[in-house]
Amino acid sequence: MESTITIENVVASTRLAEDFDLEKMMESGLEGAEYNKVKFPGLVYRINNPKAAFLIFTSGKVVCTGSKSIGNAHAAIINLANTLKSICCEKIDLEPDVRVQNIVASADLKTNLNLNTIAIAFGLENVEYEPEVFPGLIYRVEAPKVVVLVFSSGKLVITGGKCPEDCEEGLRIVKTEFDNLGLLY
Repeated sequence: MESTITIENVVASTRLAEDFDLEKMMESGLEGAEYNKVKFPGLVYRINNPKAAFLIFTSGKVVCTGSKSIGNAHAAIINLANTLKSICCEKIDLEPDVRVQNIVASADLKTNLNLNTIAIAFGLENVEYEPEVFPGLIYRVEAPKVVVLVFSSGKLVITGGKCPEDCEEGLRIVKTEFDNLGLLY
């Protein structure tokens, strides 16, 4: 019943400049960019290699989402920095400090789970289970600080990690606790 995580999304942020003129950026030919400051204060820009989406703000800050690895998120941000430098922004940090804000991963225990039994066995301390509201059980792991969504199909979503190891450890903790309680069948 070995299970490992699959990274589904990495959210990373950085500061590429002191500030950005988003109107100028739109006029400079950033293909596919979307900016409507009435709807959202940032410019939205997507790339395909590596696949990522960016939220670019006037403060010079950038949020990158949609990458499947930390390396791809970092590469995407460097690509963005080079693109912006070449089309409109001279004062760009080409070696920015990239910080991972969140990793979302999935895993499959490859067995069906009785969520009512799990909720009763774990009590109310770190678990929320309201099937009328949400079909999964929400299990909060304290260290590392991750949240594991557990579904009756045995599929899990692990979120809140700052590195893949946080998600792996969250999975290991949940599997160990389920196994110790005899809940994996």
